[in-house]
Amino acid sequence: MHALLLGIEIGGTKVQVATGNSRGRIASLWRGAVSPRAGAAALRRQILFGADQVLRGRTPAGVGVGFGGPVDWRSGRVRVSHHVAGWTNFPLAKWLARRLGARVFVDNDANVAALGEARLGVGRGGDPVFYLTVGSGIGGGLVVGGRFYHGAEPGEMEIGHTRVPREGVPSERWPILESLASGWAVDRRIRAAARRAPRSPLARLLSRAEGPPASVLFRAARRGDPSARRILDDLVDHLALGFSHALHLAHPRILVLGGGLSLLGEPLRRAITARLERLAMEVFRGTWRLRLAGLGESAVPVGALLLAGDRLAEGDRFPRRRPRLRDG
Repeated sequence: MHALLLGIEIGGTKVQVATGNSRGRIASLWRGAVSPRAGAAALRRQILFGADQVLRGRTPAGVGVGFGGPVDWRSGRVRVSHHVAGWTNFPLAKWLARRLGARVFVDNDANVAALGEARLGVGRGGDPVFYLTVGSGIGGGLVVGGRFYHGAEPGEMEIGHTRVPREGVPSERWPILESLASGWAVDRRIRAAARRAPRSPLARLLSRAEGPPASVLFRAARRGDPSARRILDDLVDHLALGFSHALHLAHPRILVLGGGLSLLGEPLRRAITARLERLAMEVFRGTWRLRLAGLGESAVPVGALLLAGDRLAEGDRFPRRRPRLRDG
């Protein structure tokens, strides 16, 4: 019988809390939307509420957390959130341990999702595995031999903060990848294009869209919309460039595209693959595969359960306290 574990995702747009076991199998899941304007204190109340919903009075043996920003994974302290104010230098592991009465292990959410995909998703059978998530921000995680790559604290594989060159612009003013290719950045460009040309295919499709703005991009491009085509070309260029940095630095066997924009699916994967083949050094061509994430929105909770199970098995210790499910 496997011990009860808790897996938590703390992102820029959603928070998820799941019970499960050390094999990454989810038993129950609670999901909530994040309001960045409400700040970290409100988000912490959501986390405790979600934990109360899935635990129902039980105490987990361990808790794994995937946090959307740089963390000190040894101490479980958040260094900063780029999306929600109020997290800077917050002792997340200690705070949760006091309230849940369990040992708590914190890592970056992209690392945690990478672990889930490498073990139970599309990265199975490949090593190393590099995971790039494109959602409210852009993050990366590298799994080697079934374990995270950890650089010096407080972060690693921050591929969303690599610079994208601009001709005639000093390098310190080059934009970061996240500002150009994240879900929010792409959505802003789509809305701006629709306002400029309200009768365009892009604007008409956007007015009827039930999903995020990016969901209409390929349809608008197929209908000949020039703005949609430019946005798509730029998105493919930027993501292929990001993957090329990971490919040449770490030479992963499997590259995984995750996050909300990965839902654009096979057309996006094929376009990035073709562009990346041209960017890769010749000896690397044909040695890697780019795949769409297979665990969907469950990647971080699944990875968080695996993280908790791994760390408990390794003998990590965190002081136990009696559960106290209330805001602090």
